[in-house]
Amino acid sequence: MTKTADDDLPLVQRARSGDYTAFEALVGKYERRIFTLAMRIVKRQHDAEEVVQQTFLNVIEHIEEFRQEARFATWLTRIATNEALALLRKRSTRWALSYNESDSEEGYADIPHPKFIAQWGETPHEIASRRETRRMVDEALGHLDDKYRLVFVLRDMEGLSTAETAEALKITPSNVKVRLLRARLMLRERLTHLFGDASTRVEGGGHGHGHG
Repeated sequence: MTKTADDDLPLVQRARSGDYTAFEALVGKYERRIFTLAMRIVKRQHDAEEVVQQTFLNVIEHIEEFRQEARFATWLTRIATNEALALLRKRSTRWALSYNESDSEEGYADIPHPKFIAQWGETPHEIASRRETRRMVDEALGHLDDKYRLVFVLRDMEGLSTAETAEALKITPSNVKVRLLRARLMLRERLTHLFGDASTRVEGGGHGHGHG
């Protein structure tokens, strides 16, 4: 069971009372994580740095609004996500229209059955958390449409719930579920040759190795 939220509360309370060293400690703890999240969303270093700066300015201005029933890390992730999405929307109106299209009506009919893709020995989160494989996962993520990439980043990489992801991205929970499934399958197809167990594939039905 994680102690992250409990560990953060004393610093948050001190920061609320005007202790700037406590705020600096929170920045030091989360700055790299927020930068990584921002890069996965905006995909440009300069923009990611701007997201980090705006996120922590937001924290200073709104720390009184932080409700302790949410983890501080989750609250911070929502702020960073909102800043990154606002930056993307500023870049392109067309992006905003495409991103907000509903997937819930499409359902699952055209999603390939998972049995046709090799199983992974690890979860996407476990793969992405290892330094030597993180770059490959981020590269694969870069090939996904924004609406699928963002849901995957928040749900599987940042650990937000379906409801929290829907709230952060301003889409419905059903859209979150469909987009996440699509994102997982698209990523799995891209990464199977690196992380998949080829012996679990069943496209051709069976393992039949010839004599050799």
